Amino acid sequence: MKLLIAAGATQKFVYMKALSDAVSQLGVECKLVKESEYATGFPSKNILEWFSNKKFKKLISEFKPDAVFVDRQSHFGLESIKAGIPLFVYLRGHFWLEQEWAKKTIYKDPIMKTVINLRAKTAEECFRDCTAILPITKYLEGVVKEHYPNKPTDILLEGMDASLWYPQEGMNLKHPCVGLLQYSNWWGKTKEMMILPKVLEALPHVTFYWVGGGGAYEEKILSLLEKYDNFKFLGRLQYPDQVRQYLTEIDVYALVTGLDTLGVTILEASLMKKPVVATDAAAIPEVIKNGITGYTAKEGDAVDLVEKLTILLNDKKIASKMSIAGYEFVKNNFSWDKMATDLLSVINKHLNKAK
Repeated sequence: MKLLIAAGATQKFVYMKALSDAVSQLGVECKLVKESEYATGFPSKNILEWFSNKKFKKLISEFKPDAVFVDRQSHFGLESIKAGIPLFVYLRGHFWLEQEWAKKTIYKDPIMKTVINLRAKTAEECFRDCTAILPITKYLEGVVKEHYPNKPTDILLEGMDASLWYPQEGMNLKHPCVGLLQYSNWWGKTKEMMILPKVLEALPHVTFYWVGGGGAYEEKILSLLEKYDNFKFLGRLQYPDQVRQYLTEIDVYALVTGLDTLGVTILEASLMKKPVVATDAAAIPEVIKNGITGYTAKEGDAVDLVEKLTILLNDKKIASKMSIAGYEFVKNNFSWDKMATDLLSVINKHLNKAK
């Protein structure tokens, strides 16, 4: 089999490179490309390439793939469908909610709303006509089924490079401390941080460090939290080196989110053998086995979050046991090798059905 992998966002190319390498190690001929170099259309910055598919056709005629795997829904996917090649769409986020949020926040003016509507149309065509949609969690699979009840789906867990996450000195924090690592670009996710004032008040001896921020809601959250002496905002940190130093130093990791389709930072903290607690929103219960690999706290419940944090901060035996269990869970279920094996299994299943 020949597999063509097209990476969308630039920051995700390194992840798709890891997947491509793992697929190749299994004896499959695999080619990785940046999708924007081969297929584009309106809306796009590259006006000269609008509606031109010469480079795409050349790529297909030379490589002759049996299947195409894309990590976002765009013109590359549409061209693959037109070429009659089985298309497998990887879905990491809640596409439909993100479209809604974007229209209400960052894309308020009519022109940008038109742009986002056109991108949504392209995405919906990919979803509708692809061979299968591959969401990263059961929660997200349920969301897909709400929109496309008859579309084949298979869960494909994200890969993680465990070798990137090891203890590294370099950051001094005040202890005991809780680490928060999350961005503030979507209100549906960020709104849960509104419960943190009650948490800070209940744990005045614990320092909370927030890494990330940015986006439309950073100032809104900071205006609530900066008045507390036990809250510190560290802004963006270089990934992965400074993030690794940060995770090395914290005592407990907390993800306070209103919606998460996976919770990659939970996986990273677990690989650093840190005890974790997160709100039980969306797919979080799939990533944390409550009471075994960490704790989940009821969404919107500051008291529950305080109770779980207090246990992990005060009971080192429980914290250590959960840290080890969390590490083993992530290492065994979220590797690139496992993702590559699962992906090929899914593709072969659908290709065999089509014969």
